[in-house]
Amino acid sequence: MPPLAPAAHPPSPARRYAITTFGCQMNKADSERMAGILEAMGYRHEEDELAADLVIYNTCSIRDNAEQKVYSYLGRQVQRKRHNPHLTLVVAGCVAQQEGESLLRRVPELDLVMGPQHANRLGSLLEQVESGQQVVATAEHHILEDLAKPRRESTVTAWVNVIYGCNERCTYCVVPATRGREQSRTPQAIRSEIEALARQGYREITLLGQNIDAYGRDLPGITPSGRRRHTLTDLLHFVHDVEGIARIRFATSHPRYFTERLIAACAELPKVCEHFHIPFQSGDDQVLRHMARGYTVSRYRRIIRTVRQYMPEAAVSADAIVGSPGETEAQFQNTMALVEEIGFDQLNTAAYSPRPNTPAATRADQVSEAVKVDRLRRLNACAERCIRHRNQRYARRVVEVLTEGRNPKDPQQLMGRTRSNRLVFLPAAGHGLGDLVPVRIEAVRPFSLSGCSLSEPQEQRLLSGQR
Repeated sequence: MPPLAPAAHPPSPARRYAITTFGCQMNKADSERMAGILEAMGYRHEEDELAADLVIYNTCSIRDNAEQKVYSYLGRQVQRKRHNPHLTLVVAGCVAQQEGESLLRRVPELDLVMGPQHANRLGSLLEQVESGQQVVATAEHHILEDLAKPRRESTVTAWVNVIYGCNERCTYCVVPATRGREQSRTPQAIRSEIEALARQGYREITLLGQNIDAYGRDLPGITPSGRRRHTLTDLLHFVHDVEGIARIRFATSHPRYFTERLIAACAELPKVCEHFHIPFQSGDDQVLRHMARGYTVSRYRRIIRTVRQYMPEAAVSADAIVGSPGETEAQFQNTMALVEEIGFDQLNTAAYSPRPNTPAATRADQVSEAVKVDRLRRLNACAERCIRHRNQRYARRVVEVLTEGRNPKDPQQLMGRTRSNRLVFLPAAGHGLGDLVPVRIEAVRPFSLSGCSLSEPQEQRLLSGQR
């Protein structure tokens, strides 16, 4: 009689992971890629980070308050790990790159410290952790082409990285040190990813880069006319005809590289949305020189004027910093005047925050915190007035809205965005996610719109006449 086979052990439950993301769209895209890698490894997503077996903080170091928030979050996990040594703690992103091994000295309970260039290596790095190592991965590294399928937060819109890193040397900014040198993906790799997204039913893609207008300058090839063969403009033409994709966006632009050829392509290509995010940072030329931004206020004005000549209804958003070292009240007033003049549709504002190993942080003429807080308050009030005024142009108009999800505060409503990136709420009845819906705007608020959907054929034709 053959010996009995050993009793099968019940399968161990899948380990659960949680990722908390701080900062920019690039970080959000990195988190989606890391989540995809983890799920391919058999991990299961867990909403509650205090119940997860693997916790990743994907960090931002562009301002000090974002950095300090990470340490606050880590404190809770350190307490958990003292009672559960099998908990795996990971700090990824820009704080990890900036701090490196010093993070382990400050938080010795960490298992893995991993810079942004290593996001696609998460699987192999975790294998080192599981073998008993405490790992720091912050060395300069060629970013591997995306192989894992990201776990995307949306089923309608998707990020697509086109260029990593940044070669600029803005004196206040830590990004080149944390994200490394520019590295463009090939047009073929980008198009293949977009085609895969279209097959999965995605309707809108946003091309991402820390400095997206620099796309392609590290790729080989010159046209017979002497122009670079690979630019963002060429990439937009190359991916525009992917069937199933209804809208294309891109971010973030740099005024130094934002060309009329790019603007003309955006006006010509129907899928490219009329929304441009072009940070100006300061409305004063001397401050811009100290920032090493590489353009003047008049150059920035010309860009916006050209955008509006090609696309009068285009929305323009931007970033601005107050309280940079040496900024006078008169220079701050120049920023206020530029905001009033341009009339932004959205403005992201911040008080200057000294960052490690940046030239601006070593200057002796730092602006006091009280002055920075006051200037930020005044700029925010000015920006809100401008945004409120700009939003009034939508009242009673019919706009095309791509539905992206349910209103978390009212399940009877869907929410979506216009081509100009305005958030719109509309009744959910009769519509699904990913629908392009004509909506007549009935309520205008500073940061969102509400309206009713239109279904009559003649009203549908109203929409088709708009670009």
